Amino acid sequence: MGNRDDEYYDRDSRRTSSRSSRDDRYRDDRSRNDRRRDYDDYDEDRPVRRRSSEGSSSRSSSDRRRSDSDGRNGSYGHGSSGSRQGGRPRSGGSRGGKKKKNQTLGIALVVAEIAVALVLIFVAYQVFFKVDVTKVGKVNMNEEVISQSINEGVADNQQMVGYTNIALFGVDSREGELTKKTRSDTIIIASINNANGDIKLCSVYRDTYLNLSNDEYTKCNAAYAEGGPEQAISMLNMNLDMDIEDFITIGFRGLTDVVNALGGVPIEITDAEISHLNNYQATMATELKMDYTPVTSAGLQTLNGLQATAYCRIRYTAGDDFKRAERQRNVLIACLDKAKGMSYSQLEDVANKAFGETYTSLDLEEILALLKNIANYEIVDNNGFPEESMRATGTIGKKGSCVVAVDLESNVKWLHQFLFEDSEYTVSDDVKKYSDKIKSDTSSYLN
Repeated sequence: MGNRDDEYYDRDSRRTSSRSSRDDRYRDDRSRNDRRRDYDDYDEDRPVRRRSSEGSSSRSSSDRRRSDSDGRNGSYGHGSSGSRQGGRPRSGGSRGGKKKKNQTLGIALVVAEIAVALVLIFVAYQVFFKVDVTKVGKVNMNEEVISQSINEGVADNQQMVGYTNIALFGVDSREGELTKKTRSDTIIIASINNANGDIKLCSVYRDTYLNLSNDEYTKCNAAYAEGGPEQAISMLNMNLDMDIEDFITIGFRGLTDVVNALGGVPIEITDAEISHLNNYQATMATELKMDYTPVTSAGLQTLNGLQATAYCRIRYTAGDDFKRAERQRNVLIACLDKAKGMSYSQLEDVANKAFGETYTSLDLEEILALLKNIANYEIVDNNGFPEESMRATGTIGKKGSCVVAVDLESNVKWLHQFLFEDSEYTVSDDVKKYSDKIKSDTSSYLN
């Protein structure tokens, strides 16, 4: 795959002008070879609702299954009872009449059995073939590893009860790798209020200097490269006092296919974004063997899949990587809004497009429950971590250009207020320890 995506065009000729408009605190001090190893990426994913589905959707599914089972059992019971009754001698009945009645009931039972079998085949077709479950990158994570990453105080925190938190990862997957050995350049926490379906999105900036969950401190997007979603989730849980258990990862083509299946998404484009968007498109079109349509004007317009993915990758404008993370959230919000206006059959088509490029801990039942209840979800707020007033940027020795939570403890308090409306949250002793370590490692580079 030759050049990396942030070398999508002759950047050397634009380097001076692009840097002059960037935040001096967030200099890109990496060497050219380092830049080849880093990634620009995007993210997409429909927020999902595991605990809420367990509390409502999954329960309703299981209730339906029990109801269906009860109904089938009732039918079979009735058939058996009828057959037995037909075999009993009745006063005044002839042997020929009893035989005829037995034959009729026997035929009815066979027909009922065939009907039930056909229903089961139809359901199996709907679930396993029409939605194409074979393409879903379902992964069973080590629950013990995830459990150990959740602080005991967090697990017992009553303010967080009633929320489901999902990690959304976007990876550079030109070679199709979604599991690890690729940095998660999009990291978004989707927090769902199970009572009302309200969703809040919080990007964790990919270059944030954190504990990778193994006492190695560097850019947090390295956790996914080292240990896949298990380590990336553990990193989020440990540093942010979170209780994340599930994730969804998507690659380049996945987002492109989803947006196309949705019929495009409305996005406001600025003049400064047009040239970068088109150059990213040109590179991806070659890599993915797709055609592309240049964006020619600013303003609100419907972007197709390739255009939306390219938009998500722009960072060479004012705001740098912080603005890029905001663009990613904008596309995610636009995707959900578009999906809410679609029928279930249309959403199945969207799911088919996404599953081949998706790697997730969610099982099929949960995914189908999501599709059926998508109209109940509303993204009510979004932001980024570390919070703007409590972050700094700088080159942290050999770790390169990093985003630093000036005080991790204060940022974690802010995060819990933002996601869970917990203004009295007290961080764990572990977070206090990580906060002190980050200050020790970075303070001399920031002053």
